[in-house]
Order: sequence, then C-alpha cells, then structure tokens
Amino acid sequence: MAAADVKRPYVVALTGGIGSGKTTVSDLFAEQGVPIVDTDVIARELVAPGQPLLASIVSALGQELLDAYGRLKRRKLREMIFTSAETRATLESLMHPRILEEAERQILALTSPYCILVIPLLAESGNHDSTDRVLVVDADTPSRAERLAARDGMTRSQIEAALAAQASRDERFAIADDIIDNSGEKSSLPQKVAALHQRYLSLADEWRRSADEPRTVPCG
Repeated sequence: MAAADVKRPYVVALTGGIGSGKTTVSDLFAEQGVPIVDTDVIARELVAPGQPLLASIVSALGQELLDAYGRLKRRKLREMIFTSAETRATLESLMHPRILEEAERQILALTSPYCILVIPLLAESGNHDSTDRVLVVDADTPSRAERLAARDGMTRSQIEAALAAQASRDERFAIADDIIDNSGEKSSLPQKVAALHQRYLSLADEWRRSADEPRTVPCG
C-alpha cells in the first residue's frame, strides 16, 4: 500500500530472536487490553490450504512442501530457510508484501491508543526506522536453545542453524528502544509488561497531542 496520511494508533514493534519468548510477552500485553497485530499469525493465515500465496510458494520452492492434505509442512520449510539464504530470500519476497499489506489493514481498523506489532525479523529486515518504537524480547542462548528443543523438538544442529540464521543479540539491541530480559524464569514478566504498558500509554498520548497531521502506517 502506498504511503498516505492516515489516522492510526501509536505502533510498538515487538521483536526478538527465535525462542526468546515473543509470544509470551505479546500475550501479556493482550491481557492488558492492548491489540496485537502479529505478522506470524498473518503469515499462517496467508498460507492456509487453498490460499493463492501457498500455491506461489510451492511453485517456487517445491511440491514436497505440501503434505497429503495440501497443508504446508512448516517444519520442513523452517529447516530449508535456516540452511539456505537463497530459499529464505525467495520466501521473503513472496510473503513480506502480503503480510505488510494485511498488517496495515489491521492497524488502520484499530481505535486504541497504541498497539503491539509483532515482527520477529525486524532487525534482519532493516525497516526498524519506520516504526514508532521498538521493544526487543531478549533471552540468553541456553534459554533459547532449551525452549526450542522442548517446544519444537529441534536437534542441537537444527538449533545452531536457526540461531545462526538470525540477527545477533547485539544487532537487535542496536535497534531497541526497550528491552525485556526473558532469560530463565518468567515470574517477573507480568510486572515488566505492566510497567511498559503504562509507559506506552503515556508515549501514545504525547505522540497524539504533538501530531499536527495524521501519520503514515509504519509497516513498510
């Protein structure tokens, strides 16, 4: 969608490496009543059986990505993009425009002071300057590896490939306005999110009061 002046909420981009706990944090914001626009959820909807984007992906990357019921083999695709930069670039070129278009549509439909826009690969995309604020969910490597093994059943070599394919912690820190440390136990996460929620409400109010004109949607 071409950039145009529009009314929209203040947008906080939430990002972090695989296994850092982005979903846990976004769920806590949702409990505070904050709308969540999740690009991963959008991506899953766009590649549901029968969707045109799924057909484009299979055409570009191979029929073996479909199971017997016409569903995308997500684990196989994940393995492919973590081991091949060319495959990852092809997939991104197909998916990113459609994902951003739908994210923009969802943001424009909101009337809340602010929303959380979950973009896992924000540091890798280089589009962080187009968002109002960036929240990085961080966790140390042992914590992330343990979660990936438990959640996805990934082997050590698969975990190493997944971590190596993404931006480093330092690269994510470089784009961060706020950082939540989600290493180890999660008992303090609700308090951290509650404090950030109040901070973002205040920032959204300041942002809205200072706006002489409507702002563009910060997704591109």
